[in-house]
Amino acid sequence: MLASLSRSPFVRGVYNAYVGLFIVYLALPLLVVAVFAFNNSMYPSLPWKGGTLTWFFGTKDPMLGLFNDPNVWRGMGNSLIVAVCTTTLALLVGTTTSFLFERYEFPGKKFCHLLMLAPLVIPGVILGISILAFSSGIANRTDDAFGVEIDWLRPGLFLVILGQFSFIATVATLVISARLRKFDRSLEEAAHDLGATPWEVLRTITLPYLKPALIGSGIISFLMSFENFNTTLMLVGSDPPLTITMFDRMKEGSTPLLNAVSLFLMLSSATLGLISILAQRDHSAAP
Repeated sequence: MLASLSRSPFVRGVYNAYVGLFIVYLALPLLVVAVFAFNNSMYPSLPWKGGTLTWFFGTKDPMLGLFNDPNVWRGMGNSLIVAVCTTTLALLVGTTTSFLFERYEFPGKKFCHLLMLAPLVIPGVILGISILAFSSGIANRTDDAFGVEIDWLRPGLFLVILGQFSFIATVATLVISARLRKFDRSLEEAAHDLGATPWEVLRTITLPYLKPALIGSGIISFLMSFENFNTTLMLVGSDPPLTITMFDRMKEGSTPLLNAVSLFLMLSSATLGLISILAQRDHSAAP
């Protein structure tokens, strides 16, 4: 609602009630998940059987805690590997692609821009199946023709990274491009006039200006990779990331352990979000 428009007390009350209900709608499921992570029961549901930290620190089956479950930590380690690799590639490609689209004119630029956006509108399952079919086809033909088995083209972490990178790089490009579009290029021209090399200008002027966008897009890319399920499910091999590990646990029967994992991820995501906010605030406060 526009602040400049006059509002009656009734309209203001309805608007505030709507916003409040919307926030409750978003926060209530997360609150329920967090509360039942402390339920002293084998099931994450009512009745409440008392508070416990067993689902975080338990050492014995069937109430093995989050911090002592090797399968959960193995899945979390795989997710970290995938997220770090995907984020690094997305930032590198996103930065260079942003410069390409914002600084240069070339034939077919609009068409290439549409191709860059295409992975965002393709369902993750379709994207995963397409990458799997393409890579497996190459591996099969290579094996048939030359007797060479290319393991990294089979389902596994490499294909998971490739599949996630295909759409996360687009998100990073859009975030960085939005920042680069506002950059005053006269600052670069002044630096060149004073004798700075192109690399010195990039390192001391352009990249520091892009720092908030790089941090923000890096955090977004990391979180998108870490929580991705649809594309990952189609490409995963024998080393499942955390989302697939949790999905397999759900098929066996949900326990408050999954609530504990979810609470841990919520706190971790909130911490990364806070870091992003502080980084942008520090940059805006700098002279």
